[in-house]
Amino acid sequence: MSYVEDPYIFSTDALPNDRRFLPPVANGLLGWRVYNRTMHMGGVYNGEGGHCHRADVPCPLAVKIETDEPAKHAYSLDTHTGIFTHTLSSAHVTASQSLYSHRHYPNLMVMEILLVRQVTSEEPITVNLVTSFTPESKDIVFESGPDYKGGSHIQGKVTEAEFPGASCPEVHLIWTPIPPTLTLLPEQSQARWGFILAVANSLDAVEANYDEGLNLMASGNLRPSHMKAWKELWLQSTVEVTGSETLCKALIGCMFYLLSAFPSIHETSGSFGGVSPGGLSNGGDGQDYWGHIFWDQDIWMYPGIALFYPKLARAVLEYRVGTIDGAKDNAQKQGFKGLKFPWESAVSGREVCPEDIYGKQEIHINGDVTLAFQHYLYLTEDLSMFAEGHGQEVIYGVADYWVSRATWNPDDQKYHLLGVMPPDEYYYNVNNSVYTNTVAKFSLQFAVELANLLQHPAPKEWQEVAEHLKIPFDQESQYHPEFDGYNKGDPVKQADTVMLGYPLGLQMSPEIRRNDLEAYEPVTDPNGPAMTWGMFAIGWLELGEAERARHLLEKCFKNIQAPFQVWSESSDGSGAVNFLTGMGGFLQAVLFGFTGFRVQKECLAFSPLLPPDITELCVRGVNYLGNQMDWLLRKDEVCIILREPATSSGNTKSCDLQVVLKASGTKIPLTPGKPVTFPREPGCVCKLAWTSSCWPV
Repeated sequence: MSYVEDPYIFSTDALPNDRRFLPPVANGLLGWRVYNRTMHMGGVYNGEGGHCHRADVPCPLAVKIETDEPAKHAYSLDTHTGIFTHTLSSAHVTASQSLYSHRHYPNLMVMEILLVRQVTSEEPITVNLVTSFTPESKDIVFESGPDYKGGSHIQGKVTEAEFPGASCPEVHLIWTPIPPTLTLLPEQSQARWGFILAVANSLDAVEANYDEGLNLMASGNLRPSHMKAWKELWLQSTVEVTGSETLCKALIGCMFYLLSAFPSIHETSGSFGGVSPGGLSNGGDGQDYWGHIFWDQDIWMYPGIALFYPKLARAVLEYRVGTIDGAKDNAQKQGFKGLKFPWESAVSGREVCPEDIYGKQEIHINGDVTLAFQHYLYLTEDLSMFAEGHGQEVIYGVADYWVSRATWNPDDQKYHLLGVMPPDEYYYNVNNSVYTNTVAKFSLQFAVELANLLQHPAPKEWQEVAEHLKIPFDQESQYHPEFDGYNKGDPVKQADTVMLGYPLGLQMSPEIRRNDLEAYEPVTDPNGPAMTWGMFAIGWLELGEAERARHLLEKCFKNIQAPFQVWSESSDGSGAVNFLTGMGGFLQAVLFGFTGFRVQKECLAFSPLLPPDITELCVRGVNYLGNQMDWLLRKDEVCIILREPATSSGNTKSCDLQVVLKASGTKIPLTPGKPVTFPREPGCVCKLAWTSSCWPV
């Protein structure tokens, strides 16, 4: 009988030479790369303005197990459970060390050690616990506190606030002291030890969390409650392919690391500090973009999560709502009205980019933020996020910014956005970046749409500027130049103009879409950031060229570093790690490319196409209007199962859905628990009351 490897378990007998590629264990609040002496806590930064970075927090669990006798080593990251295990096997003992950031109780991290005697003997067996932990940090001045229930305690504040007058966050750690050795007594065949670390922003909170950890250990529920929380996430959604083990494993890794960066679905305290390109495990001073939050969160990471997890999607939007005051300050400093979201954000929403030009010119971030809110509304119809949740302040504030930032040009009777940097950062101080202007136009139109929904009087300027904003287009070459004065064939850093089709959804003919792809693909930097090729792949899939798309996606495999599926920003291993932005782009290429999913105002459109080597794509848990659907895509057919409604569907109420096939107009109602199978062709999922007149133009 042949042994089938579980694609959810990443195993090796040797750790990577480059320790940056050790696996992160994170839970949306605490992030740590295993064995590293430092970890990070969401929302805890040190340094003012452009010097702001994630504060290094010392990690008491930075421990390795060793024996005095020769031993075999095995290491595994089980993505089913989010547990990293080091197993050491010698002639006399098998020692297993497990490490995890608790998925349900986000203030807790855990180390468990199991020793199992291998031979009958009356001798005690001892293993060494070698630590690199020291209770100090260059960012936080720690002092020892009194021991708490047997736990060691340190506390401190970061040395410098994000902006003058802001408070410096406190950090408290209480942990089970870790001895230098553990011994299996002569009468014991095996023994277990548990060590917990609680991290919080106040003494009361850290004590309460340490108490929780002690209670969970005493009841035997510490690991089971963690595993149950991961199981809930995977039961809610998975993305798997048949035909390519490499692709399947890559998708599992992307989903796992992205989910690790988001809070628990049970965590509703609003303490989520956003997702940075390298996640919480990385981002100290001078590393991985300092742990700042960019458009990477809203455009690259968010869409793949929002398709499945409305609560986690809402957490991203709530993070942006929490930075409104800072965005207002940014706009005023630039001399404009409304809100200007920072190119690089920490806690306050004030600009923390180390170089001024990005914060001043890379203004497309405003439209990127709005697009995330728009997708959320179309996926959930949850207006509470906009009314009580203050989301409308984001949308209206961005619209006011565009109106004050746009300049009327009497020559072409258009509004222009002057002096900007496009997503392609090889260029700056250009006029009318086609991506920036398009995302601005759409966010203005969404502001008008939302105002109508909420019966809020929309300023007429919003519609006026949206209608007359210049969208550069070359009539002769029938393609979109990246900005005014762009010379066709000039080098490009990353996906930019090709993103007009997806995710922006600018209507254009297949000919123009092809021309854009063919103009930019050959001149895009082959060493550019990892997320780029996913956008090109989606474009080619739209045009029916699955083989070309597959070739582009294969480029991404160079960014995936063995053995733990950790991504590097660049294919040579350089740049930010663990590069969640690249994972987000890769995941979207499958979730929105192979399926053709498009989140639209009245429906979830689809247009499936699989590359030749993929026989099946299974996407479980697509969450639309309060319903969950499982999709199975094969070469010639599509099967959808609407799940039985859960007892609680969160913020949204489910409604009755149907499938409408575009070519034939066939309508198939979706009934919970009953599979619906139809030939592979474009169509949409929509409410039962929907009619074909609703098809997007």
